Amino acid sequence: MSFQIKIPSCIYGGVGCIENVKGIVEKEGARRIIVFTDKGVRAAGLLDMLTSLLDKTKVEYQVFDDLTPEPAYQDVERVVKEVEGYDGELIIALGGGSVMDAAKLCSVLKGARYTVKDLLDEPSQAVKMVRTVMIPTTCGTGSEATCNAIVAVPEEQSKKGIVNDNMIPDYVLLDAQMIRGLPKSIVAATGVDALAHVVECFTSKKATPFSDTYAAAGAKLIFHNIREAYHNPDNMEAKNNMLLGAFYGGVAITGSGTTAVHALSYPLGGKYHIAHGVSNAILFAHVMEFNMKACEERLAQLCDIVYPQKVEESTNDKARYIIGQIAGIVKDTGIPTDLSEFGVKRADLDVLVDAGSKQQRLLVNNRKSLSLEDIRNIYLKVLK
Repeated sequence: MSFQIKIPSCIYGGVGCIENVKGIVEKEGARRIIVFTDKGVRAAGLLDMLTSLLDKTKVEYQVFDDLTPEPAYQDVERVVKEVEGYDGELIIALGGGSVMDAAKLCSVLKGARYTVKDLLDEPSQAVKMVRTVMIPTTCGTGSEATCNAIVAVPEEQSKKGIVNDNMIPDYVLLDAQMIRGLPKSIVAATGVDALAHVVECFTSKKATPFSDTYAAAGAKLIFHNIREAYHNPDNMEAKNNMLLGAFYGGVAITGSGTTAVHALSYPLGGKYHIAHGVSNAILFAHVMEFNMKACEERLAQLCDIVYPQKVEESTNDKARYIIGQIAGIVKDTGIPTDLSEFGVKRADLDVLVDAGSKQQRLLVNNRKSLSLEDIRNIYLKVLK
């Protein structure tokens, strides 16, 4: 068996590491910078931290912040057209997953003849046109580490991932200052998204020794720090550990891939615009319960790593303990657990089941196959 993993070529970590952006700009010899962000990041004052550093380098830069959360591919195409008019030599993304995904897509679209729609149909044609720097401002998407970009596809009422090695970022800056003031609800949603990444990757049919190493390291950090990061926003050690755990989860994705949790969450984001981390959190424990028989040993192994005090217990008990911790974290961080809160009705089940079943890129990673009836029953568990 051969296996591989992909990882950004240069990663900086620690409070204050955003200062390294000056050296990156100098190293790249960039004179004009494209900055991707969103209005929330700008309003929080985080953009000012970046632009003040860019001002010291005396480079030109253009800020693009007109990107909607959870964007459709048409939204990304619109932003890419705006960027086409600016002759930037380096892209810096400061934001959450949507911002970073849009920046990664721009890095392979600027000056290209293909469109985002073309990449949805055939992602292999993407070629990197502009090098990228990722600065995450949430603690969960892992987008800063992956070669994936997720966009909504309205006509399919779902989301779809574009995957191409050329979208791996060139530089990553993991600075906990960027998540110091993150609202608790976003700490929760993005943190549980990161937790889903590491657990799904560890239990994926395509898991490898490489992906296991990163998934296990990420799991230890996230399971032991997410509650603290949520309840005590000023605990910068917990915030830093969440940022690292999220990055490790992103790296694990490039080696193995997520599974049915993400597959079934995509229609919830695409049709109902439920935040990605929230839709994952709602489904997470229920999918792992469904997977229990196929994943029991893997979940028990993860329990040994994260909660070594449980090592004397049975395999079944350890696997159930991990699933119980997942459910407990979702409850403790105040994430809704019922889809009806978001206007989802039982009458929508057929559409959800159909859209979820089409996420074969991820469903093939799941150790237990899902029939249409299985998918329906999982959705029913979160429709009360």
